[in-house]
Formats: sequence, C-alpha cells, structure tokens
Amino acid sequence: MKINRHVVWTIAMKDIKGITSNKQVLIGLIILPLIFAVIFPAAFILLIHFVSLTSSDIEIMTNTIISGLPNGGIKDTINALPSFNHQIIYVIVNYLLGSMFLLIPVINSMMIALNSFVGEKERGTLESLLFAPITVKELFIGKVLSAFVPTMVLTIGSFVLFGVITTAITYPIFNGFIFPNTNWILLVFWLSPIITLFTILIEVLVSARSKSFQEAQQIGGLVVLPIVGLFVGQATGMLIISPIILLLVGLFLLIINVLLLFLISKYNNRNTLFESQV
Repeated sequence: MKINRHVVWTIAMKDIKGITSNKQVLIGLIILPLIFAVIFPAAFILLIHFVSLTSSDIEIMTNTIISGLPNGGIKDTINALPSFNHQIIYVIVNYLLGSMFLLIPVINSMMIALNSFVGEKERGTLESLLFAPITVKELFIGKVLSAFVPTMVLTIGSFVLFGVITTAITYPIFNGFIFPNTNWILLVFWLSPIITLFTILIEVLVSARSKSFQEAQQIGGLVVLPIVGLFVGQATGMLIISPIILLLVGLFLLIINVLLLFLISKYNNRNTLFESQV
C-alpha cells in the first residue's frame, strides 16, 4: 500500500509542535546537550590545563588508550606533544568525549520516542488516532520522524557548539587544531543518525506495548547501557574507537534497524495497539 507522505508529515509535525510548545520537555532536551557538549568538556579541558593533576587513575587511563592505538600516525602525534597534560587533553577530546557525546542523541530520542504512543494513551487520544483514516504504518513512520528530526537537529547543533567551544579553548594550548578528526565526523554524521533510529525504533516498539510512561521508561532506559559500555571500554582500553570500528558498529546497527522495522510492521496492527491501551 502506498504511503501518504502528507499524512505522515502531519502526524510528525503535530508531535514536534507538542514537544516545542511544552517548556518542561523543551528545557530537558536543551539541558542535556549543554551539559555534554559545553559545560563538561570545557570544565574538563580547563581543569587539566590549569591544574597539575596527580591522579594515577587518569595517568593509567591515558596511557592505556595511547598504548591501544596502532603504531605510527596519531600515536606518534600524541607522544610528540610537549607535556603529559597535552596528551590527556588530546585523548579526552578525541576519544572519551566522543562516546559520551552519543548520549545526546540516544537520551533525547529516547525521551521523545517513549512518549510517542504511551503519551497518546495517557492523554486518551490514541483511540481517535486508530479510528482515523490512516494506516498503522503511516502512524509509526510519523511517530519515528517526530523523534528523529528534533533529535538530529539537537545533535548537529550540539556538535557545532562543542566544536566552537573546544577549538576556542584548545587552539591556544596546542597552537593548532586538534578537532575534529575522522572519528568525530563518522560519529556525528554516520553513527549518530543510525543509533538515533535504533533508539527510536526500540522505544516506539516499547511505547506501543506499554500502558504507562513509567512502564515504558523502565524497559526503554536499557538502551543507554551500550553507550555506557562503549565509554567504559575506551577508558579501560578494551575498545578504542577508530574509523573502522565506527563503520562496523554503524553497519551492525543498520542491520538491526532493518530487523526492527520488520518486527514493527509484522507484530503491530490496529487491534494490537487498541488492546495495549485497555
């Protein structure tokens, strides 16, 4: 059956207007990028630059990441930096903050998508949507777009803001640019859209089967765990991000997204959605 794009965009724009007109939701979506793209990176870089660090944990973590890099290229560049503090800042900016940055699209898309169907149920408007002259597929695509578009706008905006702040602080320290590298480009323009879609599909699936926001949040919140695992993997040197790893992770999630789309289209129909709100 042909998808009516006008109907899909009408559903998406209705939800996006609902998000932007709700001050509490809007503030929540903006605070997260400010913390992870501005406040935390700026505070961390300035702290390392101006304070003489004596923590053996940071020293071990930095040396672990550097030793995990392939010989030559970036590894030689880091080792040639004038001080250990320069090495820490380089590693933090180009490795640890990257995995932390992924929390912005994941958490923001999670919060929007969780509210997609379960919000309609709690407001008592899902029934009228199910009786409207639209297909379930159009309803799902509209809900996915309503979470995907604002999340990607916030993610790219956060990346630009992060780049401006980080460059303004690090350029005088290094007398040159250390950001962005290939990892960051792939992280924002390859992996972020895919992981955002993955999060939204999981959350929309959970939201469609849950009766309340709390119930959906308990299950849907588990999607953050792989990002925490990625951060821990980098800090312990078990998984150092590289262009190849980012491409492979993105490809893997892309395949999972196709399987999720298949599950959503097969197991969610008008009757199932109606019964889930009873």
